[in-house]
Amino acid sequence: MKAVKVLPKGQITLPKEIRKDLNIKEGDTLVVEKKDGDIILRKGKTIFNYIGFLPKPDIPIEEMIEKAIEEAVKERV
Repeated sequence: MKAVKVLPKGQITLPKEIRKDLNIKEGDTLVVEKKDGDIILRKGKTIFNYIGFLPKPDIPIEEMIEKAIEEAVKERV
């Protein structure tokens, strides 16, 4: 077990060996939960965790974004 200090803005530093063991890197998302008076901190899931598992879209992502923008503009008019 490791102790960490809470800094003035509520920040903490995760010990290097824990970051290494859990493969936590800069930019990763962590989820904080409160349970029975304890704090639980675990790695969060983002869409990037599913790369390679999701089906490939039928159209290029750029075209998909363009269509979404066009639809959003139509809804505003």
